[in-house]
Parts: sequence; structure tokens; C-alpha cells
Amino acid sequence: MKVTKTKLQGCIIIEPTVFGDNRGFFLETFQEERYFKAGIKERFVQDNRSRSTHGVLRGLHFQKSKPQGKLVSVTHGEVFDVAVDLRPNSETFGQHEAVILTGDNKLQFYVPPGFAHGFCVLSESADFQYKCTDYYDPSDESGLLWNDPELKIEWPLLELQLSEKDRVQPLLSEIEDRIRLGWV
Repeated sequence: MKVTKTKLQGCIIIEPTVFGDNRGFFLETFQEERYFKAGIKERFVQDNRSRSTHGVLRGLHFQKSKPQGKLVSVTHGEVFDVAVDLRPNSETFGQHEAVILTGDNKLQFYVPPGFAHGFCVLSESADFQYKCTDYYDPSDESGLLWNDPELKIEWPLLELQLSEKDRVQPLLSEIEDRIRLGWV
């Protein structure tokens, strides 16, 4: 397994070791001891999976008082995956990291607690899988506007499909004071 650190402390890209031959392939998608050594200290409590069609953008989501870390991957298709640092005292607050995840490259992206997260689907469809370090609580959910100019995210598609909720999320500047006071 190859681990690549990103500019955002705690966000890492994992390239699992893949064993394959003409019959197919095998890989470990999680092994607690190995991932702990890679820097993932949190315990996972929930697994989720979604399927989305081309151009769907989900995010940028976060939990306000019970932040979730996420180990994300794509089992089929291709997505542009993004994490935005919302940790109040972080030197990289408001900065983002992006990675292309595909069923073929089998990369995983670890997004620690304290980050907003989102992705857009580049292929015809994509199956997105993630492990979470805390339980989802709809009453604690919040988000950032996906195209907030301050975030400088260069989404690779011009035509996107968003939920109504994701169309009206606030700008970082509108909630930054609350975040820095411990809202996240």
C-alpha cells in the first residue's frame, strides 16, 4: 500500500496493493493496523454507498458538532472528489484538496473529521463507497456552496446536477466566524 500525504494535514491518498491476474483482482480496502500506521487513528462506525449519474455533484457537506472522518473510494466509474479544511485553528483553513477516484485506479481518499466533503461524477455513473468515523445525524448536517469563489475549486464539469439543498448552501465567508468559534 502506498500512502501519499496532501497539503492538508491528515488528508491522505491511499493506493492499495492490488493482486491480479487474468481471472480478476483482490485488494484489502481496510485493515485497521495498516491504516493506523498510515495515519488514520479514528475508529470507523458506519459504511455508506451511493450511486450517481454523470454530472451529479453531492456536497460540500459536513456535520457541525459531530464531524465525520471519511475513507472514500469508487468501486465503479469515476469521480472528482474534494475535501475543504474547516478546522478552526488550521493553517490551511478554507483550502481544498481534490483527487480523481475511479473503479480502475482503486485509490482511496481519507478525509479527517473537520472537513467539508463533496464529489462530482465524471463517468456515465459511479458507485461511491465510504467509511465514516461518526454516525450521520441529519439534525447536525450543514454545508458550503459548491462553487464558492473563495474556495477556488476547479470542478471539471460545467453542467452539474445538484439537489435543491446543495444549490443554496452558504458561502464560507457567511459561516466562517461560527466555524472558528467551534461550530465545527
